[in-house]
This record gives sequence, C-alpha cells and structure tokens, in this order.
Amino acid sequence: MTRSIFVSLCAIVLGLAAPAAAQLAPTRDGSLMRVDQAPLAAVTPAPSLLAQSRSQAPPPPPVRRRRGTFVGYIDDALTDSNLRIRFDAAWGNRVPDRAEFFYAKCGCYAAVPATHVLFDPDAPGPGPGAATDIQFQQLYFEGEWQVAPQLSILGQVPLRWLQPQSFIAGTGAAFDSQGGFGDIRVGAKLAFVDTSTTIASAKVQFYFPSGSASKGLGTDHVSVEPALLLWNELSPKVTLESQLGVWLPIGGSAPVPTTAEGHFAGNVFYYGIGPSFTLYESGSTRFGPVVELVGWHVMDGYKTPADLTNFDAGGTNIVNLKIGGRFAVDQGSFYVGYGHALTDAAWYNDILRFEYRWSF
Repeated sequence: MTRSIFVSLCAIVLGLAAPAAAQLAPTRDGSLMRVDQAPLAAVTPAPSLLAQSRSQAPPPPPVRRRRGTFVGYIDDALTDSNLRIRFDAAWGNRVPDRAEFFYAKCGCYAAVPATHVLFDPDAPGPGPGAATDIQFQQLYFEGEWQVAPQLSILGQVPLRWLQPQSFIAGTGAAFDSQGGFGDIRVGAKLAFVDTSTTIASAKVQFYFPSGSASKGLGTDHVSVEPALLLWNELSPKVTLESQLGVWLPIGGSAPVPTTAEGHFAGNVFYYGIGPSFTLYESGSTRFGPVVELVGWHVMDGYKTPADLTNFDAGGTNIVNLKIGGRFAVDQGSFYVGYGHALTDAAWYNDILRFEYRWSF
C-alpha cells in the first residue's frame, strides 16, 4: 500500500514539473529562456514603467546667461550681432597730425617756399595754418553681424566735425571749421576661446581713406589694425576686459624733410584694461560702473610741433583714464563716460562719450 502511494505521488510531481520544464530552458550564459520567447533577463519593462522613471529623473540645472560687455572705450571680445550709435565730444588735440593717426600731414608744408627744407607740395592735410588746438566731435554708426557661433564681421561709418582753436604763428592763414564723413572701417572678429566665463578673440580692422584729408576728416592712407581682446568674468558681479593691438599704416605722406626715410604716418601700439562691477541687477535690467585705462605708444612717424623744432613722433606715450557706466535693459544698453589724458602728449585732453547698443 505504501509503495503504491509513493509511486502515485511521484507521478503527480513529474506531471506538474513537465510543463515548466517544457517552457524554460537554460542558456549558455546561465539565464533561463522560455522556449517560445527571449531570455527573461532581456524582457523590456513596460512602457508605463519607463515613463514613470523619466518623470522621476531630476531636471537639468539651468544654464546661466552670459553677461554682456560693460566697457565704453576698450573693444569688446564678444562676437554677436549688434548695432551701435556712438558720439564723442573732445577738446585739446594739440598735435592733430601726429603719425597721421587722427588726420593727415598738415597742409602748411605745401604753403612754405619751394626752396624751404620743409616744403612738401603733396602734404594732404588741412592748411595753410598749422593747428595747435582742435576741438572735434565724432558720430559713429557701427554694425556687427555674427556669421558663425564664434565669428562676426563688422563695419563703421564715422561723421566728424572739427573746430580749430589756435594756430602756429607764421604758418599761414587759419582754416575754417570742417565737417563730413571720416575714414570707413571694416573687419572681422574670431573668438578662439569661448566659455561662459572667458572669451579671447582676435580682431582685425581695415581703414579706408574715405574722409577728406584736406578738411582734416581722414588720414589719406589705408591702415590695418590687428588686435587681441579678452573678456573675463572674475565673479558673478565683477568682469575684467582688456585689449592689445597695433595700428599699422600702409603708406602715408612724405617724412620731414621729404628726403628722409620712412613716412609721416607711424605705427602705433595700443593697450587697455577695464574692470566693471554689476552694481544693480533685476531680471534683464543691469547697471554697473566701469573704469578703463587706455594707452598708446607711437613707435615711429612724424608730427608738426608748435615750436617747429622736433618733428620726430617716435617714442611718444599717451595714457588716458576713462570713467563711465552702462545701463542695460533686455537687448539694449546705454553707456556714458568721461576720459582725461594722464600724460602731456595726448590725442585729446578731455572727451565725453555716449553710446547706445542694441543686440539681436
């Protein structure tokens, strides 16, 4: 009796296990596979579970928008699309033809007797009087277009007005106040470092002699200006911007005297640094002061000095201090600043600048 019960129980167990054995089979990697399905370990979770896991994933951190430039005199390193209207009013340009950086060689050289050592019939600048004090105003229309994420092209059309205040005695009659278009600029800017806190750019500009040299509105020669620009956010409120470049004239008027070597136009090395501080910020509205130190070193070239004794412009150092502030709302910003020469040599003793910039 007992033996028959044991045989019956074994038959029942084997009968129940047979369907499971038929449905599951071992694979080479040790997992169990249903005969008519994929491995159990490879079964894809239900779509509802995937959606639930995604909804529970933490959202990505917000990306902080990069702050724009605050400087008013230093060239900014950012490459973007913008339009600018800038107005300057300056006083005290006492050597306006120095290195032909502001305007061309004084026309007074064409008015001296032909036998004089200083005679130059081709001197293109205003005259016949040699100005020793010029007041001037300039209105710039500037545009920059970002053609690639780190590359932009730019251009500038200036208008200039100047009023001579005094002249070197004996150099000829005074010339009247003048006004009109200045020398047009075109160029490009490439950001070779572009992060959320640091931008380093290479910029090159070309100057074309579109302004009338005889009116003091242009230099009468082509120039090229390569530069390196840096924008660096030191903290969420403090930004440091700087520049380093050189102005290289191509050609220029004859030297003094005309039998000397070189040109009246000279190479000019320049530099600048400007820290700014975000004093107020709310949403898209910002305001901050900026202090800029800008300098130039005239490497060579000539000038017309008031004493008519030393015509060499090489070695001249000019340093200016600029103080201003910028108020920005959404895509637009307005800058106002004042600059003063810290050295005896100067492109101007004092300058006021107003600028409106709109980015798009």
